[in-house]
Amino acid sequence: MIAKDMKRGDIIVSNGSPVIVENLQVQTPSARGAATLYRFRCRNLITKEKVDFKVKGTDLFQEADFRKREVAYSYTDSSEVHFLDNETYEDYSIAKEDVAEEMMYVKEGLEGIRALIYQERCVAIELPTAVELQVTQCDPGVKGNSATSRNKPATLETGLSVMVPEYLEQGETIKIDTRSGEFLGRVKG
Repeated sequence: MIAKDMKRGDIIVSNGSPVIVENLQVQTPSARGAATLYRFRCRNLITKEKVDFKVKGTDLFQEADFRKREVAYSYTDSSEVHFLDNETYEDYSIAKEDVAEEMMYVKEGLEGIRALIYQERCVAIELPTAVELQVTQCDPGVKGNSATSRNKPATLETGLSVMVPEYLEQGETIKIDTRSGEFLGRVKG
């Protein structure tokens, strides 16, 4: 894979380990004939360390040899989170601290979760881009504030805290972007 074609979420091999691209910046040269540089911030999927590097757009990277499996959240024990493969019913587990951030969006029955399997081991999970969660706690809406664009904090059923419009009430179901944690809208129903 060429550096200039890489995007956020791609998984490549760096120093013999799989890394996922979390952020990238393009640095255009000011001098004529100079090469465009690409700065990557990645996370090692095995050690969870941050990896930063700067390369030319024509540099080549090897794509990591891994599988993506559709899974369903099964249960959490004292140290691991368990997922069940939707086709083979194989159990995949991953350390709680490795997926703590992602688990703030996961509830029982959530569809679209994928396990990233590298050398027969689950190294990460991939969430759908948006999830629907119920508001369990927020300040009451103020009548007449539906036209304003002010926000208030709300706690969702998984414990995630997000900023929502002032007009939302406790008990409503909302859609949240799993990449940014932003409120996307109300779920009609």
